[in-house]
Amino acid sequence: MNITFDELRDIKHKLPTGSVKLIAQELNLDEQTVRNYFGANNFEEGDFTGKHLQPGPGGGIVQLPDTTILELAKKIISNSEKS
Repeated sequence: MNITFDELRDIKHKLPTGSVKLIAQELNLDEQTVRNYFGANNFEEGDFTGKHLQPGPGGGIVQLPDTTILELAKKIISNSEKS
């Protein structure tokens, strides 16, 4: 899947407090790995998530080979908006 970096960061910023921890627990990942997925670059604590950033509009185009984290984040946002 391709998404702009700005769109990816916007999704991260819409997540309710504690969502990164929730995603990490749900997927059995380190919290920093989830942060790295959304644009952080701390690989001393978190893992590389396989994303690839190409220069372009909207902060560049991010290629996401695995959208599991993204789909869970969207689900959390959707559920929080319904409450």
